[in-house]
Amino acid sequence: MTTKVLPLLEPEAVAACCPPLSERPLTAEEAERTAVMFKALGDPVRLRLFSAVASHEGGEACVCDISDVGVSQPTVSHHLKKLKDAGLLSSERRGTWVYYRVEPAVLAAMGALLTRAGSA
Repeated sequence: MTTKVLPLLEPEAVAACCPPLSERPLTAEEAERTAVMFKALGDPVRLRLFSAVASHEGGEACVCDISDVGVSQPTVSHHLKKLKDAGLLSSERRGTWVYYRVEPAVLAAMGALLTRAGSA
């Protein structure tokens, strides 16, 4: 069994990824990139972490503020890395803490992907 390794997705790549699903069929490359995002969000812990960051005051969250999701700290770090690798989060180290942010363009792109073409 061969595992396909996809490059890390930067927030800009996610934002520019794909047209609304109702606009036209996705190309193979667009489908691969989109699947990486949805696969990353397909885990309940990752979805909770993504939601915690996205809804946190100021649009960013310290890992210390969002790690109470019922798993160990190393597991939280693993899940945050998966979200970051999928291009859904960016991070910045400040002293001993890492702060995570969901880029507004990423949320907009994901919303647009699931919006009917031509609707507001």
